[in-house]
Amino acid sequence: MSGSHEMERARRLLALPDSWLEAKGDGYALRTGRDRRARIMLTLDETSFRALTLTPGLRTRPGGGWVARQAPAALPSAPPAGRPGVTEGVRTVMLPDGQSEARVANVGASPVIWLAARIGANGRPGLTRAEVAAAGRLALDAEALMQGGAVTLQWDALPRTGRGGGRGSGRGGAGHDRALDAAGRIRAALTACGPARAVVERVCLHGLSLQSTEQTLGLRRRTARAILQAGLAALARHYRLG
Repeated sequence: MSGSHEMERARRLLALPDSWLEAKGDGYALRTGRDRRARIMLTLDETSFRALTLTPGLRTRPGGGWVARQAPAALPSAPPAGRPGVTEGVRTVMLPDGQSEARVANVGASPVIWLAARIGANGRPGLTRAEVAAAGRLALDAEALMQGGAVTLQWDALPRTGRGGGRGSGRGGAGHDRALDAAGRIRAALTACGPARAVVERVCLHGLSLQSTEQTLGLRRRTARAILQAGLAALARHYRLG
């Protein structure tokens, strides 16, 4: 047996449970049992023994001899470096077709919160408290729509009244009626936003960033911010906030 093949076999045998080495005569006996009654599987010379002290490494065995050193437990990989202002999480957003989808998102700061924290040249924040509250109220109606058992989150696709026009007469009962109420409130709120409706809808309901909104709607760069500000101001008036 060549030296390389002998070392490969020695390392494979040492990896087995209860395998160990002991000095025997001018060499070293490798056994695969717990005591000396186990058959000697391989006899190694001094050079091979020293090679095993390097790989896989040897440690003293209780009762005499040596066993393979256990590989140290792998350290947990370090988390990726964070980005200031970014807290990664999962957010349920509404797609343009009305379906909901869970997406990885920055849950630490939405575009609305980011804009509210920006101080303009006039020393005022990018959004007033009333405008931030208006965005939050719109989002709550969207949550009510999801919790009301609506098959779709596309409010324009839902009927405007229950079957027969009576309360609680819809197919889904009270939950269906709550979904219809929420859809009606969302329709009215978005209508109140006027020309800014599409931007408000995509930022506050679809969970898009300002940049993605500009790309989706074909707007010039850095224009979605001003449109969102105007839309949320109109929305705050609609809700009679501030």
